[in-house]
Amino acid sequence: MTVLAPAWSPNSSLLLLLLLLSPCLRGTPDCYFSHSPISSNFKVKFRELTDHLLKDYPVTVAVNLQDEKHCKALWSLFLAQRWIEQLKTVAGSKMQTLLEDVNTEIHFVTSCTFQPLPECLRFVQTNISHLLKDTCTQLLALKPCIGKACQNFSRCLEVQCQPDSSTLLPPRSPIALEATELPEPRPRQLLLLLLLLLPLTLVLLAAAWGLRWQRARRRGELHPGVPLPSHP
Repeated sequence: MTVLAPAWSPNSSLLLLLLLLSPCLRGTPDCYFSHSPISSNFKVKFRELTDHLLKDYPVTVAVNLQDEKHCKALWSLFLAQRWIEQLKTVAGSKMQTLLEDVNTEIHFVTSCTFQPLPECLRFVQTNISHLLKDTCTQLLALKPCIGKACQNFSRCLEVQCQPDSSTLLPPRSPIALEATELPEPRPRQLLLLLLLLLPLTLVLLAAAWGLRWQRARRRGELHPGVPLPSHP
């Protein structure tokens, strides 16, 4: 009986390794848009949702996103899309339809492989109407260029925070800057200053003593027997 050997060779192993390492198969993180995913009537969808939602429904928004060109808008949409998905789980059928209409306008951010949110990100509570208004503003900012002038957003995959204000040096006023230009007095400089002032001090003391002696002499002439001050 003839045993057939498996058709396997070192070249086959190398080919399999190359396929496994291929960027297409590994899903290389990317954020690229060859055309604009934002429709022309997205504002109508946001308006309809706002009209049916409770205006004071509480949500949270990030307040310290780094002001990176185009990246900040994309990050805001990414965070807003998470809220829309969460609202869909608690909304009724009518509201779910309106939420889905809005979600289709910002769902394109899910094609970007964002890194986990940084711990430095700070959130504050606001209402849903503010979140929708800000989301609409970010879409307006991206619509003129996404898919055209700005297509590749791969540099935006890491959400960044603004530097902590507590670690920044406070701004210095012009008066403070002028004050820092003056050198601090040193002990040697102080000693030199005292030596320069010493002759003037002796002259003033001598003048004061001479004036006192003249006054005493005049009193002696008017009142004999009064002793005059002795010379040093």
